[in-house]
This record gives sequence, C-alpha cells and structure tokens, in this order.
Amino acid sequence: MAALQPYASPIERIWYYAFRVICGMVLFFLVFPLIVIIPLSFNAVPFFTFTPEMLALDPAGYSTEWYRDFFTNPNWLGAVENSLIIAVFATILSTSFGTLAALGLSRPVMPYRTLIMSILISPMIVPLIISAAGMFFFYSSVGLQGTHIGVILAHAALGTPFVVITVTATLVGFDNNLIRASASLGATPVRTFFKVIVPLITPGVISGALFAFITSFDEVVVVLFVGSFDQRTIPWQMFSGIREQISPTILAVATLLTIFSMLLLFSLELLRRRNERMRGIQQT
Repeated sequence: MAALQPYASPIERIWYYAFRVICGMVLFFLVFPLIVIIPLSFNAVPFFTFTPEMLALDPAGYSTEWYRDFFTNPNWLGAVENSLIIAVFATILSTSFGTLAALGLSRPVMPYRTLIMSILISPMIVPLIISAAGMFFFYSSVGLQGTHIGVILAHAALGTPFVVITVTATLVGFDNNLIRASASLGATPVRTFFKVIVPLITPGVISGALFAFITSFDEVVVVLFVGSFDQRTIPWQMFSGIREQISPTILAVATLLTIFSMLLLFSLELLRRRNERMRGIQQT
C-alpha cells in the first residue's frame, strides 16, 4: 500500500485509514476461526470451549493429550496413510494430464480451444455434490467404487483444472523462438521438451501440483461418495468424529493441517516469485 501523501485531501485521508480498517476486519474474519482452534487443541478436558483454567493461563488447563492420541490412534494413523497415498498418486496423474493439456491448449493451431478449456475446468465450476454423485454412479457401474484407484482417479479429476490453469498462465510469457532455436540446432522434439520447455514451465507445474495435492488432501465430499471405510482420509475421519464422537483430537488435527497448509502456501509464494524473476529474465 502506498504511503499517505502530505497533500492528500480530507476525503483521501479518511479513505486511507478506512480502507486499512476494512482490510483488517476482513483479515480478522478470515483468520480468527483458524486461530481459535490452536489453544483449544491443548485443552486438558474433552471440551470444545475455553475452561476457566485456560482463561486464567493455568498450566493445569493445558495438555498435549489430544496430540498424543492423534499420533497413537490407529484410526487416525490409517487416515493419514490413506490421505498421503491418495493425494500423492492423484497429484501425479493430475499434474501429468494437466501439463500435457496446457501445452496443447497453448498451441495457436489448437482447434476448439475455448470449448476444450471449458470442459477441462468444469470440475471447478460444477457443484461438488453433483460431481460426486455422478462419479458414484459411474464408478459403481465399472467396479471402481470403494477402491483406492477409484478415489485416486476422482481426486485426479478434481485437481487437473488447477494444473491446467497454472501451467497455462506460465505459458503466456513463453517465448516460442526458443523452441525454433532448439530445433535449428538439431535437437529432437523430445530433447527440446525436456531441456527447454520443462525447465521454463517448472514453477507453474509445481504450483499446479501443490494446488492439486491440497485439493485431494482436503477433499471430503467425493471420498464419501466414491470411497469406503478402507479409503477413509483425514477429512473423512474428522467429519465422522464430529458426528459420532466429539473429541478435541479433531482440533489437534485441524491445527496440524493448518500449519501444513501454511507451509504449502509459503512454498507456492516462493515459486510465484521465482516464476516472476524468470519471466523478467526472458523479457529483458
């Protein structure tokens, strides 16, 4: 934000401070629910509210019992294992398909580009409950409902649009003269792809892969339709815990997921800045 100029009018001064107050209120509205769960996850008693001991900052009101339960409970550990397996393989599929689709859509001779792009990003537009219901009936008919492969394919379909969008945005500033120069020097199309194209679009590919991973790791609606108890993930376990057995372990898991998501977003920001630096080098 620009600094307030000394010659600013009274209205500009009012808006200058009002705008910052509005931004602070919006930020508080978005972040406060995430901050509240952190101290509650250390509650010494199985409640979802602040106890008098916690408000008085009495050490007796705090405990790491719920974190120990998370790291020792086989149900939670099984959910973590399923989440990682499904998210990793779904990310690999969505990144591969999304990158190839973005490269094809970036070609100027690509026919029906707008129509194909609309179809590829449709999982982001169509309500998730509709996609989940459609996947349930389709996977049930082909025998993939209630299997790891079915859940992985479903999550790959949800993550592919993010890869397509991020890689397509990266290719906007791509210099096609580099491909022609590589071909003129005798490089094969495969060598050009791996030695010229891939290094330049890597930040966009990694960003899309991280978005796809987060989408799969946090998704709960589709896995409830397509998966079974053997494919229960962390969000599914949290959802079931809220409905069946209220336990602050859910708050401990939510805290860990919040920290994990912040680390991923920090990585995305680093990749975005690296991508901007690379584009600046190309433009100069």
